[in-house]
Amino acid sequence: MKFRTLGKTGFKISEVSLGTWQLGGKWGDPFDEKDAAATLEAAYESGVNYFDTADIYQDGQSEHAVGEFLKKHPDVHYSTKMGRKLEPHTPASYSKENLTAFVDSSLQNMNVESLDLVLLHCPPTSVYYDPTVFWTLDELKKAGKIQNYGVSVERVEEAEKALQFNISAVEIIFNMFRLRPAEHFFAEAQAANVGILARVPLASGLLSGKYTTATTFGKADHRSYNRNGAAFDKGETFSGVDFATGVKAADELKQRLGTDNLADLALRYILMYDAVSTVIPGASKPEQIIANAQAAELPAFTDQQLAIVQDVYDQYIKNPVDYLW
Repeated sequence: MKFRTLGKTGFKISEVSLGTWQLGGKWGDPFDEKDAAATLEAAYESGVNYFDTADIYQDGQSEHAVGEFLKKHPDVHYSTKMGRKLEPHTPASYSKENLTAFVDSSLQNMNVESLDLVLLHCPPTSVYYDPTVFWTLDELKKAGKIQNYGVSVERVEEAEKALQFNISAVEIIFNMFRLRPAEHFFAEAQAANVGILARVPLASGLLSGKYTTATTFGKADHRSYNRNGAAFDKGETFSGVDFATGVKAADELKQRLGTDNLADLALRYILMYDAVSTVIPGASKPEQIIANAQAAELPAFTDQQLAIVQDVYDQYIKNPVDYLW
């Protein structure tokens, strides 16, 4: 496993990290504490030293599992996210009182004195135009409750706007089906010494190359109920790509790249970009993170392979994904 610096944090983190939305159970399944602990341990043994969680994942059980793991492995770094608990999820709800309460809750849940990195969890766009939100985060940092803060975003424009504040990292969707962040934002983030956490790297599994148009998902799985953005931003599910189109594009990538294991190549592709600090695939079982971690050891993409990815994106995905996110 190789390591990169996470922006202003100075943390040296693994190129492949672990996203914990699915930790201890697939989307919609009950949380399994033993599976969660085993998955975290398998990640660590594979060289992964960075975990990404959120207060809303598994109703806080994901945060708690990561906190328990930190007791045995204090050298691990992590980010947690806050804000999606808000009902209603409005700009006015991002008050000093609510933000402080969220931080205090995460501190208690993870049983730590200070949080490594706190990210606003995809707030409404207008929040990025309210400096008082970020001033509150500055105050929480001065108070020692958090060491660093940043944002998890839906759109490139939000990421660019956030750069005017004292953020340390941006978590953004970037994968073979979501290329726009690399056009301008990556260079801007590097110039500001802001780390980039690449989330949804496999486009909700589309880039595993294992799906067909006949593939179905459980009722509690966002890949069933959120395809049209019924619960949250549509771009979170399959990166906003129409499912049938995504299956066709993934099949063409497999054929033209000459692989049956598209997932590994999809992760390695993201790491071709120096601006990316780490890629964050999710995992619910140990074998999944073990396989994901191996992707970092694959050879670099050739110019021909890079051109294939761009060509498939331009042909199948760019319109309308590139213009919406």
